[in-house]
Amino acid sequence: VQLQASGGGTVQAGGSLRLSCVATGRPFRSYAMAWFRQPPGEERELVAAMSWSGGSTNYADSVKGRFTISRDNAKNTVYLQMNSLKPEDTAVYYCAAPDVIFSDYRVRYDYFGQGTLVTVSS
Repeated sequence: VQLQASGGGTVQAGGSLRLSCVATGRPFRSYAMAWFRQPPGEERELVAAMSWSGGSTNYADSVKGRFTISRDNAKNTVYLQMNSLKPEDTAVYYCAAPDVIFSDYRVRYDYFGQGTLVTVSS
């Protein structure tokens, strides 16, 4: 599977961005999807995840109520809508997919895209 993320950029605190990730190489609708991020000098962390059906989602506590993950199976695309951005949201954001088909979001993510940089200025 190939994952191509886009939509990053620089935004002021309080602003919004929407990240997109197009997945190719296998049936998109059959797999859970997730977004991770890696702040400068820190470890990569899970931000949001969605089951293959879209029926369940999970968010890091730090982004609950501000970020929303969604998917459009017709476009083979997963999105991350980010509102009320804070300087601590600054990171490289990666979309990710598992190797296991028809899984819940509680799964190991085996494939990562190239990342898109989000910078939030104060």
